[in-house]
Amino acid sequence: MLNESLFVLLILAAVLAGIVVGFILKQIFTAKKMKASESLAERIVGEAKKEAETIKKEVILQSKENLLKMKADFDRETKDAKNDLDVLEKRIRSKEENVDKRIDTLAQKETNIEGREKSLINKETALEEKHRKLDLILEEQKEKLQRIAGISPEEAKNILIQSMESEAKRDAGALIRKIEEEAKLTADRKSREIIAYAIQRYAGDYVAEHTVSVVNLPSEEMKGRIIGREGRNIRAIEAATGIDLIVDDTPEAVVLSSFDPIRREVARVSLERLIQDGRIHPGRIEEIVKKVRVEVDQIIRETGEKASFDCGVHDIHPEIINMLGSLKYRTSYSQNVLQHSIDVAYLTGIMAAELNMNIKEAKRAGLLHDIGKAVDHKIEGTHAAIGADYAKRLGESPRIVQAIATHHDDGRNNTLLGVLVQAADTLSAARPGARREMLETYVKRLEELEKIAYSFNGVDKCYAIQAGREIRILVENEKISENDSVMLCNDIIKKIETELSYPGQIKVTVIRETRVSSYAK
Repeated sequence: MLNESLFVLLILAAVLAGIVVGFILKQIFTAKKMKASESLAERIVGEAKKEAETIKKEVILQSKENLLKMKADFDRETKDAKNDLDVLEKRIRSKEENVDKRIDTLAQKETNIEGREKSLINKETALEEKHRKLDLILEEQKEKLQRIAGISPEEAKNILIQSMESEAKRDAGALIRKIEEEAKLTADRKSREIIAYAIQRYAGDYVAEHTVSVVNLPSEEMKGRIIGREGRNIRAIEAATGIDLIVDDTPEAVVLSSFDPIRREVARVSLERLIQDGRIHPGRIEEIVKKVRVEVDQIIRETGEKASFDCGVHDIHPEIINMLGSLKYRTSYSQNVLQHSIDVAYLTGIMAAELNMNIKEAKRAGLLHDIGKAVDHKIEGTHAAIGADYAKRLGESPRIVQAIATHHDDGRNNTLLGVLVQAADTLSAARPGARREMLETYVKRLEELEKIAYSFNGVDKCYAIQAGREIRILVENEKISENDSVMLCNDIIKKIETELSYPGQIKVTVIRETRVSSYAK
């Protein structure tokens, strides 16, 4: 028992000794760690101090460099500002010098103006004195004139007014003559240049056609076959085509007569094919006429499309295309209307180009200006009004419609495009050989022109020339002065416009000349 207690005590003593030894060792290790940590901390603090010193030196150097740079920039900016200030100072000095000079000049001018003002005042005073004296002299002269002439002031005023009125008329005539001459120097020359240029650039062919068509026959025996038994073939042809078939004594030929040129063309082609075929009877006639009518309609459409394509006019309504094509078979004074329309389109386009206008619009108006002639034999009214109505209903622009409607007007209420179409229309129709007129109409117009000219006092002789498009009037120089001739020309023009109806325009020329003749003996 004692041994066990001793053994336990020994174990407890050993445990206590181990605890004491462990605590001591722990204290020793802790002291060593603290010492090592303190040395490490001292080393870190030393290195940090060294690094701080290095950063401090770098910051100081960088600050010095920035200060030097800022100082250099400031010195440069200061120098530039100083240079600018010097330049401004020089400018201000020069302006001050100029202002001083102007002030001196103005002062000198002011002095001169004051002197002139004084001189003008003196002159005005002298003039007033002279006017007063002149008024007194005029009053004395009036009294003397009244005593000498024996007329009252009212009578003298009337005489003076009459003399001034006649003088004003002479001055008005002279002024009109001067204005017309000045206008002719510019407008007439320019217009003639444009028209001449247009004519030179375009020279179209013309086709002269007749109102009847003649079909040649291979033999006289063919006339009988065309007439048929009891005239049934000729009646069938006339019924199918709507034309008159004339079989007379003309050898180997028959005549087709119709007011409608398209019907006449259908009948002509149909009859020629029947003659070639040889089978002429009512059934065959109707068959051939139907085929030819379809072919002619196709030709009309293709002709209209070709005309619009050649003129550069596109997007036209198909019905207008057909109307254009049908103008191929329409004539006016023996001038082919389709060719005439193409002429007008080209001429209008050329003149529009010279005037910086819309060329396509001008060509369109020129090409469509006579489309009313395609149906004017079916509808009452002028071809211009009919064509304008069709163009409006088929979607043409108001400017084109206006040009079509007014291409035969006098131009006073016309547009510039309408005037161009009217001028081109006159040019195309006035070319030699383009149109023919009835002799009676031509002679009647010439007689009426000369009759109007002779109705004025002072007219000696007058001559209508250029197919009635110009009238030249010779006046008596003793009765008509130069200025009176201007007024006479205008009066004759107004009377012609009022009393006559004529295509295009008429030029009136008044000629006044003085002839001196004697004999050498």
